[in-house]
Amino acid sequence: MGIWTDAFIAPAKPTLLPPEAFGRFVVELARQRLVRTPWALVAGKLCANASLNWGSVSGQARWDRPPVGTVLRSEEYPEGMRDDDPPPWGDSHEEARLLAAGDAVLDVLPALRAAPYGSEDIAVAFDCMDFGNRRIADYFWYEDHRTMLVCFALARPQHRPLHANDGGWPGGPMHPVQTCVVHTFKHASGEGAVPAIVSVASRHLGPDLISGETWG
Repeated sequence: MGIWTDAFIAPAKPTLLPPEAFGRFVVELARQRLVRTPWALVAGKLCANASLNWGSVSGQARWDRPPVGTVLRSEEYPEGMRDDDPPPWGDSHEEARLLAAGDAVLDVLPALRAAPYGSEDIAVAFDCMDFGNRRIADYFWYEDHRTMLVCFALARPQHRPLHANDGGWPGGPMHPVQTCVVHTFKHASGEGAVPAIVSVASRHLGPDLISGETWG
């Protein structure tokens, strides 16, 4: 049946790209047909470890298609169901505004220029991976439009596990991330980071990249 996995790619040292460089990175992912629009831009307090498809602010922007200006928040659980372990093992706490959304990827550039880049966490969420691209289709077992991808530009570095089951005990090697890309999937024919994404990321984030994944 497969297990949902969130995978990340980030520079070896946490780096916040200049906003123009981040915009070029986001645009090239679409131009290289690695992702499909529509896109959504959110800003506020984000968690790089929030499960993309299950309750994250980025996931809400992608799945619910709220109007621009909507404030999105992580789901609040009843007191007896809360998990105080650090994310991804415990609950993520996010609150962000949907600043812009659209189908034309070049429209993300003026939206980023107007965003509180560097002072708040920023994320651009794409609808899904582009399975019309053979490099994407050959990596994953079958076309699945639930495989969303998010580009983060965090105001301050956060730490992601390199290899962790989010239903297990907290711990293990971590990696600091600031500018990074995270995508989700359920079935893949390969291991490690998607080569087509690494190729684009290396041109914008530098050749020394780290990848990891969280599943559960």
